[in-house]
Amino acid sequence: MIKLIKNADVYGPQALGKQDVLLCDNKIAAIGQNIDISAQVDSHSAVEVIEAEGKILLPGLVDSLVHITGGGGEGGFATRTPEMQLTDATKGGVTTVIGALGTDATTRTLPDLLAKARGLEEEGLSTYCYTGSYQLPARTITANVNDDIVLIDKFIGVGEVAIADHRSSQPTMQDIAHVASEARVGGMLSGKAGIVSIHVGDSQYQLSLLKEVATQTDIPAQQFYPTHMNRNQSLLDAGVEWTQMGGYIDFTASTNEQFIEEGEIPAAGAVAYGLKQGVPAAQMTMSSDGNASLPVFDEKGQLVGLEVGQVSSLYAAFTEAVLKYKVSICDAISTVTRSPADILRLSHKGRIQVGADADLILAEADSLKIDSVWAKGRRMVEQGQCVVKGTFE
Repeated sequence: MIKLIKNADVYGPQALGKQDVLLCDNKIAAIGQNIDISAQVDSHSAVEVIEAEGKILLPGLVDSLVHITGGGGEGGFATRTPEMQLTDATKGGVTTVIGALGTDATTRTLPDLLAKARGLEEEGLSTYCYTGSYQLPARTITANVNDDIVLIDKFIGVGEVAIADHRSSQPTMQDIAHVASEARVGGMLSGKAGIVSIHVGDSQYQLSLLKEVATQTDIPAQQFYPTHMNRNQSLLDAGVEWTQMGGYIDFTASTNEQFIEEGEIPAAGAVAYGLKQGVPAAQMTMSSDGNASLPVFDEKGQLVGLEVGQVSSLYAAFTEAVLKYKVSICDAISTVTRSPADILRLSHKGRIQVGADADLILAEADSLKIDSVWAKGRRMVEQGQCVVKGTFE
């Protein structure tokens, strides 16, 4: 099927103005004004024309941290969160997800993570994974991080390795440097990012381990991808300082009222703050932390409830950045499309350009409400409704 989206205001994520966008199979074939393909196709070819006047066209979102097999479990077996379903992503415009394990690498395993990623790919998403988990030495399939990244197509890095958190394995600077060097070489040999996704907890040590590695070894700051950097203002400021060393920072979109009351900065607000501090959008991203557990505690610190991170929170954070914090559409959409794609070396993702994958969001220009979503050229959402569902949905 050939699809022609006409008269959309295109952000690729740079502002391209009103354009037509031609999709052939799963790729973007052409971008231009008044594209006419009548002379190039025969009468038997199926061409779908989508009139997009008054709407904006955005790249499909790249979510760099999703617990696709579920997460949680810190409150006992009953608190293990459910795995992600296809429409959890597509209803929020997410067309690419990077799956990860978290605290639990015992009842959640890397083979299960790979199987889930392949299943979601069969259902229509683009999927990648991190090997490892919170703890070091890293859990792997082949016995080391380097081989996992080189030999297993889905693995593009390692993580999310926990630091500054009581649930971490309390790694030393040498531990972090070692896993980063393994990931770096694995990435070099396989043409992948070899990134180290870092879970940053709320302890006073913040990014001190990463700074030690970046200043005392040959591993550059860009090898690390620390997330949850909007936990509090102090950590956010430490993140701004980290970007001045060349590093990246990621903000978590999934949250709850208690987290905000305790000082967490909404991801959209963190992006606005970072931009005001001079941090380029290329060094900042947002991710959903989808299907992670969001524990709710009472005044005595007892667990009284458990919420689940939502992949759809990522698009909500993008819209909040634009509508509430007055971040430009170009900068806001970059943090959830091109920026994570570039950091993860997914050059065919997170952009509207000829040859890129046909991952697209068509949204209302004023409200930014999603109208349609295409993943690799297949329409997953139409008129705000999911028209493709997962096998068990």
